[in-house]
Amino acid sequence: MDIHNIRREYIKKKLHLKDLNKNPFKQFDQWFKIALNEIKFDPNAISLATVGKDNKPSLRTVLLKYYDETGFVFFTNYGSRKSKQIEENENVALLFFWVTLERQIIIEGKAEKISKSESLKYFSSRPHGSQLGAWVSQQSSIISSKSILLSKLEEIKRKFKEGKVPLPDFWGGYRVKPERIEFWQGGENRLHDRFLYTKNANDDWKINRLAP
Repeated sequence: MDIHNIRREYIKKKLHLKDLNKNPFKQFDQWFKIALNEIKFDPNAISLATVGKDNKPSLRTVLLKYYDETGFVFFTNYGSRKSKQIEENENVALLFFWVTLERQIIIEGKAEKISKSESLKYFSSRPHGSQLGAWVSQQSSIISSKSILLSKLEEIKRKFKEGKVPLPDFWGGYRVKPERIEFWQGGENRLHDRFLYTKNANDDWKINRLAP
């Protein structure tokens, strides 16, 4: 199939150095709040790239659940493929692509497990069904049919029919602590505006414009 003619111009906005906050977390917060207001579905969806000890990259979509100046947090099963790769290699990358805003944010850094108490706080805020679901699936493992999951779900429902659903010891969060954050604004004629924040030895951030 020939799809070479699929294209459009990015003409919504321009991005200038003078418009950027010197603090990348505050700049992220500005853009993310705009995304929350303007993107109807899953503005917190991010592509997460990991590489294990076999040097083969893996990519999937996760959901950002909160962020601050210590990093960006997502949750998962600690037995999943992504978790195993993170344990082998803590270096990861995150990508937000907000196509309707013609914007991307790329975050590169190191992922580390958050505390159990922090995971419990978030787990307790999840809907009851999502809490049960965390117990059901051995994420990334091979299964013969979905009926196995549904059967396991009924078993878990019976097990926790009274009282709160406890936090599984195999489930929790990771915090990505950034070392590089790039803000990308689509530009006309593919002359996109790209600015890269790089963390230096003094924990300060340097901003450079990148060629598109």
